[in-house]
Amino acid sequence: MTDATILLVDDEEAHLQTLERVFRKEDYRVWTTESGDEALDVVRDEHIDLVITDLKMPGTDGMELLDLVQTVQPRTEVILMTAFGTVERAVEGMKRGAYDFVSKPIKRGTILQAAENALEKQALVAENRRLKAELAELKNERSIVGQSPPLREALDMVRQVADTDATVLLTGESGTGKELFAQMIVDLSDRVDEPFLTVNCAALPETILESELFGYEEGAFTGASGDKAGRFEAADGGTILLDEIGELSPSVQSKLLRVLQEGTFERLGANTSTEVDVRVIAATHVDLESAMESGAFREDLYYRLNVVNIDIPPLRERTEDVTLLVEHFLDQYRNETDRSISGLSREALESLEAYDWPGNVRELENAIERAVILDKDGLIDVDDLPDDIVSHERESRTLTISIGTPLNEIEQRVLEETLEMTDGDKEMAAKLLGIATRTVYRKLED
Repeated sequence: MTDATILLVDDEEAHLQTLERVFRKEDYRVWTTESGDEALDVVRDEHIDLVITDLKMPGTDGMELLDLVQTVQPRTEVILMTAFGTVERAVEGMKRGAYDFVSKPIKRGTILQAAENALEKQALVAENRRLKAELAELKNERSIVGQSPPLREALDMVRQVADTDATVLLTGESGTGKELFAQMIVDLSDRVDEPFLTVNCAALPETILESELFGYEEGAFTGASGDKAGRFEAADGGTILLDEIGELSPSVQSKLLRVLQEGTFERLGANTSTEVDVRVIAATHVDLESAMESGAFREDLYYRLNVVNIDIPPLRERTEDVTLLVEHFLDQYRNETDRSISGLSREALESLEAYDWPGNVRELENAIERAVILDKDGLIDVDDLPDDIVSHERESRTLTISIGTPLNEIEQRVLEETLEMTDGDKEMAAKLLGIATRTVYRKLED
């Protein structure tokens, strides 16, 4: 894997130069530093595939550098170089995540083979991650449907953050699909095979929610006849989705903050702390900044949750996805109900495209399910759609003109309304009005 980048770290300049010549001769890209502190600066600023570091150095030694590299670039492999008497520490380093160690004096063949093995392992892990991501994409493409720029931007954010442990805050109106986005983050993450639990913070009273999240000890309250683990313990090693996070009481907010800061909490009635490793994804349709300003939501908790914010666009901002979603839900409910439905009439589809969808994707799904159930002739028409959608469409396509309005003014108003409906597409407006496109341009110039 000679296209890899290797960072060599050793406080012995002559030894460092020898190693550099060895790896450059094999066409590796090579960085060199003589201290752990300098090495950390390189790791922060550059993409490094492999770090080969001396174990014993003044200042930041090889063991400390190993821990720091794993924090800054978790996918970077580390090989430790050790002199006689420090082999035990090198073995400890492997337990802490180093790929291998080699003993000094370093032999050319030994160090090259160790580097090749480490990079091969890294490539296999990367390939596995890529395949897992592709499988997750295939799994989720049935759920998160659309090609509009706002949706693609949100999905790109998901892909960027998924394989980290960063806390994610999903924001957006009700019905936009925050739970599906959370599932996609998990599916693309290294925790995909670990527990994934969801808690609806708005659905439970404060006392029940606290015990549900953190568990309780026997005798903690009336009816606590035994110990019970909470959701955080059950999700240890995995992920927890805290839906409607804006509904948390101050007491529960305080406990959640501690989990995010320290990774520990106490069961109700317990005197000892429990340590967990849980990634938190929070979701809300509430404006948390306003809640924070009013004192309803803790400022420190908000900033702990808002490490990465993914704002999911409402359906009215991605109208080009409506047709794709209609086809998706039509296929889904056609199969579930075993109904023979060929599709939608042009008028029905136009009604769906003209609607504002205050309930977002969930409302659209409900509308299609209803239409599939009510359809009688195998083609969904306007009469099969909910009244709110139909009435909105009729209002949006009706133009009221007073008797006596000059003809040229009527023509201009009809043209302007049609252009607004077609988002400024003059060719489409011309087709709808039955006139030539050049006529549209001429009338706009008048």
